[in-house]
Parts: sequence; C-alpha cells; structure tokens
Amino acid sequence: MNLDHRSPVWHPFTQHGLGEPIPLIDRARGARLYDSDGNSWIDAISSWWVTTHGHAHPQIMAAIRAQTEKLDQLIFAGWTHEPAESLAAELIRITPAPLTRVFFSDSGSTSVEVALKMALGYWFNIGEPRSRILVLDHSYHGDTIGTMSVGERGVYNRAWQPLLFDVDSIPFPHDGKEQVTLDALEAACLQKPAAFIVEPLILGAGGMLIYPAWVLAEMRAICAAHGVLFIADEVMTGWGRTGTRFACDQAGVIPDIVCLSKGLTGGAMPLAVTLCSEAIFQAHYSPDRAKTFYHSSSYTANPIACAAANANLAIWRDEPVQQRIDALADAQAAHLAMLATDPRIANPRRLGTIAALDLVVADAGYLSALAPRLTAFYRDRGVLLRPLGNSVYVMPPYCTGADELAEIWAAIAASLDIA
Repeated sequence: MNLDHRSPVWHPFTQHGLGEPIPLIDRARGARLYDSDGNSWIDAISSWWVTTHGHAHPQIMAAIRAQTEKLDQLIFAGWTHEPAESLAAELIRITPAPLTRVFFSDSGSTSVEVALKMALGYWFNIGEPRSRILVLDHSYHGDTIGTMSVGERGVYNRAWQPLLFDVDSIPFPHDGKEQVTLDALEAACLQKPAAFIVEPLILGAGGMLIYPAWVLAEMRAICAAHGVLFIADEVMTGWGRTGTRFACDQAGVIPDIVCLSKGLTGGAMPLAVTLCSEAIFQAHYSPDRAKTFYHSSSYTANPIACAAANANLAIWRDEPVQQRIDALADAQAAHLAMLATDPRIANPRRLGTIAALDLVVADAGYLSALAPRLTAFYRDRGVLLRPLGNSVYVMPPYCTGADELAEIWAAIAASLDIA
C-alpha cells in the first residue's frame, strides 16, 4: 500500500514534487519489511543504517516492554535512573580506558553537536580559547546547524550557508594521495585549532569513501602531537558495520571524544551518547556554575531507549555477533566480486559488512538522475536500497540470510542496464 499526495507528512530527504510512491509499512521482522497487503521488502540498508541484529529483535522488544511498565521518562538534569547508569557503565567497560565519561543525547546529529561543544568548552574553560574546527572533505556529520558546518557543503545545505560557521578542510586521503592529507593536517594543526572531526575508515553519506586504517592512526598521531582534540564520529561506523565493534579499533586509535548512535539500541529506539576523556570532563568540573556544560534535550537518556540499548549490549555480550558480522562480510565480498569486472561499474569496494559500487554514468554525483530510477527499480523488485547518486551500497542487518542477500545482489545486477 502506498500513500498519496493527500498525506500531510513531509518526509526527510524526499522531493514530494516527483510524485514517487511512498510505501506504508505495517510491520517488520528480521531483515524484512511488510505492508498490510502482504508485500515485503528486504531492508538492504538497515533502515538508514540503524538496524543491526534485525527488526523487532525479541530480546530488545522484551526489554522495551518491561521498561514501559516501570519508568517511561525522567528529567535527567540532576536526576538519574538505573537503565542509564547500567548503560554508561557498560559503555565505559567496552571502550578504551581513557574514555571515562558518557553524555546522553538522542540522535547522531546531537551527539556530534555535543562533541563540538565539549571541545570548545574544554579550551574555553582551561583559559586557552580555541574555536577552529578541522574537517575531512566529503564528510557528513548530521543536519543541525553545527553538524552541517563540519560537513561537506553542497546542494543539501546551501539554503542555510549564512548560518554555518567556517571550518578548515583537509583533503580526503584518496588512494596514492594519503601523504597529501597528512601533510595538510600537520600544517593545519600548527594553527592550534580546537579539534579535528572524522568518520573513521569510511565516509557514509559522502559516497561510502573508504581509506586505510594506517591513515586514521597517522591522523590521530598528528593531532596528539599538536594537542588538537580528536573527535571520532562513529554514528554509522560503530556497532560492527566496518567489521569490528568500532572502526577505531582497526587502527588502534583512542579518540578524545567519540560519538555513538544508530546501532546503539540495535536500531529500535532513538538514542545517542558522546563519550569523552577525563580531561574534558574535568575542564567543566567546578564549583563555578558558569563552567557547567550547558546542553540538554527533554528526552536525554530516556529510560525506555536506555533499556533497549542495554538489551543490545547484552546481545553483543552473550551471542556470537562477531561471527555473524564476519560471515556477512565474507558473503558481501563474494557477491561484490561477481560484479567487480563488469564495465558498467567502477570502484567496487567493501569494508566489513558494507559493500558499494559506482554505476558508470555521465551525470555522476549526489543529484544524478539515475538515483530515483534505481530506487524505484529496487522497490519494485522487493528490495529497499537508496543509492547515493550513482553510488549503490548494501548495508543489511546482520541477520540477513544467504537467500536474502542473493536477492539484493540479483536486483543490483539487473539494474546495471538502467544506467
């Protein structure tokens, strides 16, 4: 069943003027979505990269139901509750020792906003105000004003350019040009910026651009040598997508600040956290109320969302999640290899469970006319894929079966003629 133009809902990243059908989903289970007419779609992008173990995971759903009977919401300014305390303690346990503090928010964008404010607050409170932020070309960190400021500038944020603050951009470390990136970062760090923010190992919305772990490690080392705070935006890359629980693990990198969301609750509830080092917390710790970290939202650390996150962490702790990730990564590699030599595609690439390729077309880029045609083609074949311009990527839940993955890649292979 599809909604028509009479619906009052204004959908994100959707041009309603194109008149494209909008399926009305009734339920979901595992890797599949269903409408009330019995049609189904394989969720090949984890519903915008959030669903990890599969939709409606029984353990997470049970935790949510149980929490609704105990505590639904609580002001988190000066009050606390057990789900948040347990979650924070477990997050500290599974992340590197220098990360000692957990600040809750409710989306990837807000977790990055928090990180930026933490960084600037740190320098301000220690009496060395710094305000410049370094970013990597082609990055995406969210759609709030601050996160748009540290992301790539383009058609998707040009209307708000007057509101965005200036940043210094570091070139993306393309294959063979990694040293250019490192030299540019070194030069920029000499100007004493506040922080450098990166998506570790892979840039998501920027086109699934992948760079090696050694570059991430070198970028971290340069920042450390110059006293520049290093912010890792693991909103998309965290929770196994890149093959390890966190992308930074592959480079042996410990950020000063790390942002987590999306898979934090297994994709079941909106929740985010920003973890930081003790030094950043201590810069705000004072009997002086003026040094308070002034940031919050009404639903900070919502108990139901925290309960979902605790259930997700229990799944990671008690079930063979890494083995599922490894198996999915191997299967993705095999399917990608079968298309890799097709002249209609370019730059086949994979990192962990994420696989991507570019269709060879004249109008490449985010606004490629090919994208809506591909989306419709996949939708009609029972697959939810949402190309980034002429770049097609597959990022399914870890429960996706071999037959379902074969269906996804069969649809991609069939779509090559469209280009």
